[in-house]
Amino acid sequence: RGQLGLGRVCSPPSAAPLLQASPPRSFQVDYEGDCFLKDGVPFRYISGSIHYARVPRPAWRDRLLKMSLSGLNAVQVYVPWNYHEPLPGVYDFSGDRDVEAFLDLAAELGLLVILRPGPYICAEWEMGGLPAWLLWKPDITLRSSDPAYLAAVDSWLHVLLPKIKPRLYQHGGNIISVQVENEYGSYYACDRGYLRHLLGSFRTLLGSEVLLFTTDSTGGQELLCGTLQGLYATVDFGPGSNVTEAFGAQRRVEPKGPLVNSEYYTGWLDYWGGAHASTSWVQVARRLEDMLQLGASVNMQSLFLQLPSLPRPGADFKDQYKPVTTSYDYDAPLSEAGDPTEKLFAIRTVISKFQPLPVGPMPPASPKYAYGRVALQKYANLLDVLDVLCPSGPIQSLFPLTFEAIKQAHGFVLYHTQLPRDLLDPARLGAPPHKVCDRGYVMLRKEYQGTLERDGQTELSVTGRAGDTLDVLLENMGRISFGANVSDFKGLLGNLSLDSIPLSNWLMYPLSIDPAVQQGWPHTAPQKPSSRGRAGPAFYTGTLQTPGIAWDTFVKLPGWGKGQLWINGFNLGRYWPGRGPQQTLFVPGSVLSAAHPNNITVLELEGAPPTPLLVFLDRPLFNRT
Repeated sequence: RGQLGLGRVCSPPSAAPLLQASPPRSFQVDYEGDCFLKDGVPFRYISGSIHYARVPRPAWRDRLLKMSLSGLNAVQVYVPWNYHEPLPGVYDFSGDRDVEAFLDLAAELGLLVILRPGPYICAEWEMGGLPAWLLWKPDITLRSSDPAYLAAVDSWLHVLLPKIKPRLYQHGGNIISVQVENEYGSYYACDRGYLRHLLGSFRTLLGSEVLLFTTDSTGGQELLCGTLQGLYATVDFGPGSNVTEAFGAQRRVEPKGPLVNSEYYTGWLDYWGGAHASTSWVQVARRLEDMLQLGASVNMQSLFLQLPSLPRPGADFKDQYKPVTTSYDYDAPLSEAGDPTEKLFAIRTVISKFQPLPVGPMPPASPKYAYGRVALQKYANLLDVLDVLCPSGPIQSLFPLTFEAIKQAHGFVLYHTQLPRDLLDPARLGAPPHKVCDRGYVMLRKEYQGTLERDGQTELSVTGRAGDTLDVLLENMGRISFGANVSDFKGLLGNLSLDSIPLSNWLMYPLSIDPAVQQGWPHTAPQKPSSRGRAGPAFYTGTLQTPGIAWDTFVKLPGWGKGQLWINGFNLGRYWPGRGPQQTLFVPGSVLSAAHPNNITVLELEGAPPTPLLVFLDRPLFNRT
């Protein structure tokens, strides 16, 4: 341990003369003392991650205040590039996307900030924060020295980093350090020229004084490819790791300086079809204490996470495609609804052994309300409202085109063609393996036939007549956010065939569902003639009348298949109770109206229950598959 420098904590400097002028603000590494220096004084941070893009703006203050009262002196903040630049050169820093307001609020509450601006961030966010429009150039190599990629990165950094520079600690702000890239050692490219380019860009735009760092897992190859001279190397690991061995890995690439765990996993993410992640608070607290006893700086990943508008969960690829659930509860110390948990109080107790806690009680859990049942009625089949959802009309092609080829980033694209011949005997409608990205809902003569899936069913048996309409609604379930390849193209990546004969003459409808629902559709539209049948993609509507209060709540969809839910135009995300584990969607009270009826819109993709209704509860249901 002595050889690794694991137990060394630097001593405070000797007292300065009383009349000495105060030194300029600084935050830097003390390589001799194995610690950080803040204004020349030994310092270590105890931090927690919070994703402003996953928290409705009205809740920012509450969540940051709870983090402060937990004993934290810093927060770690991701900046998702695709959240702010949805199209090339089109930037959005308004409302929930006002990162400057979020950083200023953290400063107001006395919290320092460790900023993680990417350009790649992972965060279980769609494509790791990289914009899908990068894939409009299909041969681009992401996270590399590819000139097309670097040009897009430089353009983004020239917009973002000038907003950050005035908020650096050296300039009177609260940002003490800035991460460059994220876990780059886990990416196949291992392109040091790319890291050197980023280092140069960050230095040019932020100056020479700001502390820049990297984060990687503790594997030797990861630390070899993810670190670079000029960037302070930190590691990440969870409570199941051996602390001495993990920090020993950091010492092999960073022999001197502070020990830092930049992502201490207090919980874990959920995948559709898996069990709800759970991490023992006893183990989390014990390992935290072990690290703090070594003098380490620690960021807890993730202390608080929640649901955004326009949710964009990503996916992992671990032998197969694994999409992340809508909820990012993470079994975090602060719950999805911002409620303190037993794990939070255990962490707070550990922190109190090493530094004073703020004065004042922890704010209680926010009030929840079980509003009960709300009946819905069918509005229309999706195929009957294409004029609303795709006002620009379809794109024609002999063979199917990907989402990226028709410049559709998220959501859905409808692929339409006709049967080329009579199919009196059942024929196999199929796709090549892994070419349906990610789920395709098949309709023949406007009747639902079943679903094709990326790593699941790739064939259906169909019959019909020449000229019968064939429609396949393709759903993007989230681009891969971690692993070897984040170039995750969506849609039909290969042609569909009938008994191995390729289909042709396709129309592709890029659907703009979110903008339509945000503008009040279908509640403001004339009532459609009632269409029979419950199977296949269709919209359902209803209203929730609250008893004069707008409190947080959780909505359950008993008997529903799979789809998306909006309340008052706010996209609450995907539901998929049959696949699980998530059974409820969190509804922040800030999206509800206490005085007016709340408009509910559901897009059900597979089939609604005989009696379509929602149930609003006062607690979440996570762990059911």
